Amino acid sequence: MTRRECLTLLAAAGVIACGGPKASTTADPEQRTTVRVDNRSYLDMNIFLLVGSQRIRLGTAGGNKQTVLRIPPQYLFGISSLQFMADPIGGSRTPVSDTISVSAGDQVQLIIPPT
Repeated sequence: MTRRECLTLLAAAGVIACGGPKASTTADPEQRTTVRVDNRSYLDMNIFLLVGSQRIRLGTAGGNKQTVLRIPPQYLFGISSLQFMADPIGGSRTPVSDTISVSAGDQVQLIIPPT
């Protein structure tokens, strides 16, 4: 699979809202915001949140598994634009998702295609 195909499929991330409209513009520490990684590759992936020039490691998504990782609330301010990076352990390509709008309490879905 080419890098372009990996980026295209990884960018097919969606946000599943978990509740009604939110009145607050800051993240509520009680609301759990997560990213569900559907890793269809045989390689384990380290999943990072990209904030400016920083990479914040969220955890590892095992190969051929679904993993739910928590997004730290300090990176959510109302509706936040976030990007995610999947760094394969033992691989050389690091696909990055498109920018995704996320609010506190949402669950982001990332799909990593088979390699």
